[in-house]
Order: sequence, then C-alpha cells, then structure tokens
Amino acid sequence: MSLRDKMLSVIADVNAIVAEREELVEMIAIALLSRKNLFILGDPGQAKSYAINCFRSRITGARQFERLLSKQTDEEQLFGRIDLSSLIPGSLPESFFEDDDIYEAMKAELTEKVRDYSDETADEVAKLTQRLEAYKKAVAALHPSEPVVNTAGKIPESEICFLDEVFKANDGVLNSLLTALNERKYTNEGHTYPIPTISFFGASNEIPNFNDPQERILRALYDRLELKVVTKNIESRDERLRMLYNKQHSLSGQIAAAITLDELKLMQQEVADIPVPDAVNELCDDVLCELRKNGYKISDRKYLGYYPIAQARAWLRGHKEVESSDLLALKNYFWDKPSDIPLIETTLTRMCLNPMQDKVNEIRAAAKEVFDELNESEANGVDKLKAFRKFRGEMVHIYEMYTELKPKAAGDSEKTMLTELLNDLESQSRSAHEKAGYSYAPLEQIAAFK
Repeated sequence: MSLRDKMLSVIADVNAIVAEREELVEMIAIALLSRKNLFILGDPGQAKSYAINCFRSRITGARQFERLLSKQTDEEQLFGRIDLSSLIPGSLPESFFEDDDIYEAMKAELTEKVRDYSDETADEVAKLTQRLEAYKKAVAALHPSEPVVNTAGKIPESEICFLDEVFKANDGVLNSLLTALNERKYTNEGHTYPIPTISFFGASNEIPNFNDPQERILRALYDRLELKVVTKNIESRDERLRMLYNKQHSLSGQIAAAITLDELKLMQQEVADIPVPDAVNELCDDVLCELRKNGYKISDRKYLGYYPIAQARAWLRGHKEVESSDLLALKNYFWDKPSDIPLIETTLTRMCLNPMQDKVNEIRAAAKEVFDELNESEANGVDKLKAFRKFRGEMVHIYEMYTELKPKAAGDSEKTMLTELLNDLESQSRSAHEKAGYSYAPLEQIAAFK
C-alpha cells in the first residue's frame, strides 16, 4: 500500500466514526502534511475535540500533548517545570547524561549487577555505584549549575499538540505559545531550542473580540492558526441515527487504519516534492487580487505561504502536480471571519474549477463594455472619429489579453472556447469599423501596427 493510500485509509476510518466532518478531517490531514496549524470553531458538543483525537490516535510513534486551557493555565503546565536537582550546587539532572555514552555504559553495567544482586556481588555493586557517582561529580565540576526545565511530556517534546479552548491562554503563556506556533522554538532559561511539533490544533466555541483592548492581544495567536474550519450540528437525520446506534452498541473508537510518525514524515516529503506550475501561482495571485478587490485583507505573508496547502491537497487527490482545483483548499486558509466564507468559496469555485472559462468571460465582458461605450458615445453626440480611435486602442489591449491566454489552452474544449472568443472580438471590431465608415482589418493586423 502506498503512503497516499495509507493516509486515505486513515481519513476514511476517521470519517466512518464521525458524522459530517469530512471537511474537518481533510483539513487535519492537510495540516499534518503541510506542517500548518489548524483552528476549529464550533459550538460545544460538535465533536471538534473528538475528531482531532480520533485522527491523532491513528499516528503511532508520535509524542502527543493535550491541554484544556484556562486563565489559570501557567507556562509550567505547557512547557515543563524546573528540575529541582539542577539547582543543587555540584549536581546535574539525570537528563543531562542522556547522550553521554560513558555514563550510559556504566549505568547499564550497574543495572545488570543489581539485577543479579547477591552477597557475593555486593562489594562489586558498591564499587560500581561509587564509580558512577564519582563520574557524575567530575562532570558536574566541569559544568556550572544552571536551572534545567523538565520538558518530558510537554509541548517541547511533542510532535502533535492539541490546545482546547485555546483563546483562554493568559498573558503569562502567550509569548511562549506564539514562538512555539510560529517558529517551532522554545526558550528555556535564556536558551532557545527547536521543538519537534508538526502541527498545533486549537479549538474554541468563539473567536475573540479583537476590538476589545483586553482581547486584542489574542490576535497574534489567532493569526498563527493558519487553517480554520467551522463545524455545525449534524444536519442529516440518518447520520444522527447512525451515530446514536454506534454509541449505544459501543462501535465507536475502534481503529482500523493507522500510520507511523516515520511514514508521516515521508508523506510530508512527497507533498513537498509536488511541483507547483507557474500557471497555478498566477491563478492564485488572480484570486488574491479578486479577494482584495472585494475588501478582504489578505496579507502578503499569507499569500506567499499558500502553496504547501495546495501541494497537500494535490497529493491527497493523486495529482502529479498542483492543479487549479487544488486551490479550493484555500477556502480554509483565506477566511478571517466565518462571514467571509461564502464569498471566498464562491470566488475560488468560479476561478479555480474552470479558470479558462473565467478568463474568457472576463475578456468577453471587457470587450462588451468598450463596445457599449462606443455606442453610447455616438448616441451622446461625441465625435465619431475620437470615439472610434479610443475603441480601437482598447480593443487592441483586449486582443493582447487574448494572445496571452491562448498558449495556456489545454485540450480541444479550451482551444474551441478561445476560437469562439476571438470570433466574438472580431465581430465587435468589424461592426465598429462599419459604423465608423472604415475598412475592416483583423485585430492581429491592428495590433501589429500599434
């Protein structure tokens, strides 16, 4: 079974035990494949946490961290607390010796002797103990005592982290959380270390009111949860009854498919190797401009980080390169408020499912506009020659848009679409020439003499 098939099996397995959460489950997979963070917004009781936990329980070998945040949650609960033994002069915590081969060899020898302890081996055990302690003291003498944080089982030693009620984070832990989410780093007693976290998952039943000065500080945390999904109550009666039956007969929670952490890392590499054609980058830029034109504030940083999401969706769909339809996943990347979703989704669908048709429509609309303007000019008594010259100049520009689009046609249907577009442009140009009393010339010739 290929790596992709394994991931699809996990997705299908999770979808089988939750209801109407296909979008959320796919976004969890995309977050893990692209190393992005994911925020889930929904009312209590909509299986937000359950869906995340079901998915991450199917990744074996991954160290995981989960915490329900509250205003009382402190940094120690998330990142670990100081190992008291590191504060004792001349002492080093056990974690200091984890990569010390000499210490580990001596400890293994002592462990074996203790396991077979008897009166005959008592002296030897005592000597080995003294030898081990002497080595520890010698190493401690060469290293000044520094406070060490015990991070075992906390965020700095976890590949997958789930923070429920994420916006309950208080000011005391916010800076450390921001660094962890954004840079995958943690500062421990003045030293900054990388952390292995692949993705952070956050859930909440509300978005902070960023106009409130007390909640404005949470804006940065919200922005670092790049992918976002809104959940709803189960709408289908059949699905509700299916979930009820599974609960009554204890059919939930059985794991039928899983992947290992190493397999996930190989999947991430395959995703990163998916090519992104220039045409897709240009299309995404067109989408960006269209959304900005409609008042959506999408930063350059967000735009420049879009492609791993599209690569992950392309990989899940079995595409050899990112296709225009893979940009549909950006619906969960571009929205800032839930009210943004309908127009963003409509724009992506219109521009990405059939981008050639959208471009053709755009050119055809531009041509109609200049042709209508010519007719209105004549009706309003504008100088006919002046109006015609303006029309011809604008038609040349529209024709140039057509020539830029023509090489991008893929397949007979798109080539036919462009042929029909050119015929329409020529028809409008011919009509304008006739009305102005000029001999008709094809747009190609007019453009050549521009």
